[in-house]
Amino acid sequence: MASGSVRGGALCAVSLLNFAVVFITGSDFIRFVSFKAIYHNITGETTLCQDSVRWSAALRDPWVLCCLLWDLCLVALFILQHSVLAWSPVKQVCERTLGALNRTIYCLSTALILQVLMRFWQPVSGAPCLWSFRTAPWSIWFPLICFSLHFVCWALICSILMIYDYSEFLGIKQVYYKCLGLGDPVADKPYGAQRLLSHLRHPVCLEFLVVLWVLPALSLDRLILAGALSSYLLLGHSLDKQDLAYLCVHFKTKVLSQQDKKEE
Repeated sequence: MASGSVRGGALCAVSLLNFAVVFITGSDFIRFVSFKAIYHNITGETTLCQDSVRWSAALRDPWVLCCLLWDLCLVALFILQHSVLAWSPVKQVCERTLGALNRTIYCLSTALILQVLMRFWQPVSGAPCLWSFRTAPWSIWFPLICFSLHFVCWALICSILMIYDYSEFLGIKQVYYKCLGLGDPVADKPYGAQRLLSHLRHPVCLEFLVVLWVLPALSLDRLILAGALSSYLLLGHSLDKQDLAYLCVHFKTKVLSQQDKKEE
């Protein structure tokens, strides 16, 4: 009995640690990928890129090429970790060995890799931007428009994650169910929901694409980040007709239940 309590306490401690790390990493990632890039234009910073440098000279600059290669390796490291742990054979091994902590370890390792990516990212400031709004009035208005769009997109992403059962998404519910002896919470979901979750791992595709690309200035290192993550995000979706049919049925059920409540 005591060993079971200790084991449950250890599982809860790891789960809470994962929640804290993921929350901090999510906040850092929003600042890194969104508001830090917009800040340069709002404050008039010019260190983001050098428009006076010719493309021919920039692409021959060893420092620029090294920074691009380094950043590409960081993105590749994140994609590799994310893909390998989601690969079915590896996923099955992790489920057998980690049990209820499988999802927790997946999220924790993803957060740590993101921290590595953000902290060791090398901005390419010695090359021109692919585009840059620096002439009035767009030098003021477009960064503000981007800021508003990013704020709305991040609000939608957080809302979708809350609706999407964030406790299960972070592995908290799996640990909670394990401590109470209730089994796997995913197993309680209908087959259509399980199939949809396996195909749609990122429920925030459109909003995240807006965040990656809608910027006042696009530097070469941001092109690497946006291009790689966009490609991975789009390739990670594999919805088919059965998934869409399940979504339609689920949506109709929700609408009918709301109508019944109003009539009552």
